[in-house]
Amino acid sequence: MLKLADQFKDGVTSSPIRRIMEMASPDNLVKMGLDPNDVISFAGGWVNHEAPEELRQEYIAIAKDRDLFHKTGAYSPSDGSPELKKALIDFNQQIFGAASKEENIIIGANSTQLAYSLFKVLLNPGDKIALLDPAYANYPEQIEMGVNCQMVCFPVFDEEKWAFVNDEQKLITDFEQFIEKEKPKLLLFSSPDNPTGTMVPDFFVKKALEITLKNDCFVAIDFAYNTFVYTTDQPEYFTYSVADYPNLVKLYSNSKWCRGLGRRLGWLEADENIIQALKVVQQCVVLCPDTIHQLTLANYINKGLKDGSLATYINRINEDYKSAAAFLCECINKYLSPRFTLPQGGLYSVVDVGMNGDEFVENVLKKTGVIFVPGGGFGDSLKNGIRISFGPLVYDKAKIEEGFQRVAKVVKKLSINSGS
Repeated sequence: MLKLADQFKDGVTSSPIRRIMEMASPDNLVKMGLDPNDVISFAGGWVNHEAPEELRQEYIAIAKDRDLFHKTGAYSPSDGSPELKKALIDFNQQIFGAASKEENIIIGANSTQLAYSLFKVLLNPGDKIALLDPAYANYPEQIEMGVNCQMVCFPVFDEEKWAFVNDEQKLITDFEQFIEKEKPKLLLFSSPDNPTGTMVPDFFVKKALEITLKNDCFVAIDFAYNTFVYTTDQPEYFTYSVADYPNLVKLYSNSKWCRGLGRRLGWLEADENIIQALKVVQQCVVLCPDTIHQLTLANYINKGLKDGSLATYINRINEDYKSAAAFLCECINKYLSPRFTLPQGGLYSVVDVGMNGDEFVENVLKKTGVIFVPGGGFGDSLKNGIRISFGPLVYDKAKIEEGFQRVAKVVKKLSINSGS
């Protein structure tokens, strides 16, 4: 029998999302005595709005043009088409007010692939990579699979107040001590944050970039949910340039904002030296990003920016998710717990359930057919919590409330102290 690599002998540690989805597979649900068609899931980290109709029309136009469709079967440059890079620069400028340059951008198969490639470029065996606690559950799995380095976590979540730490001076002092002690080569986090739905504060990002630069550490920010922002003001660091912050790396994706979950593309913005190194990795990993997706997205962005339809679309979708987020919070407070994070962006809230999140999730699933994700897989700070996603149910508020009504029948509303 052929032997698997060492990391696969006993199976790579899976993320809590993958574990709960395996538990909630149709076959397993039937074994648990549940009807898969009756299950309500708050576990999926995906969006459910329709892609822009103008984008669909661009695909149709390419498919109808025999010569153009033939051309999309050719390789693009390994770092992505110049046309899409220029479109993305205009997109960032008009939508976010951010200035970018073509030589600082690389386009990849998706942001997950680009993050993996970034690890290969920035990290050597034995290096440390720092994550915030809590952090996106896929990061540790990617790191374990991709590089032989050590993960260290910096806590930013106050379990007593069930919120991002708001003591600025202490947080910055602790962070500086953490960086100087651990000496990580890379700090990675998302904002809006998955799993809490909160925005990493401006003061922290600015100081983190200054502190890490002095300690030869890069900072990679995952902007997967940057078009889903529910606060009045956009964070200042959305506009930060890699020209001003040479240790800053910005990760982007089209998977959420134009519902390209299955039509995947990603792009990364960084210092030109990083981009040049990523080109080499890209040739080994994906050879080149998908040509038809690049052409279609470039055409759509260019036309949508010119006639204003793209900004209109993004604003409308943002309002839809903002409304769903507010309704979700009403249901959490009414039926489950007063202790939850108020989504400032993204698709999520985390709720303090006052007990081990794994046990809570399994018990609730068996008794109600409602699925959540245990919080512990995102970091120790959420071990007594669950992550709730409203993305798949953005247009079904009745289903959101039904899910919590089911839970309320078997779980008495939690009277956990607010910690404030």
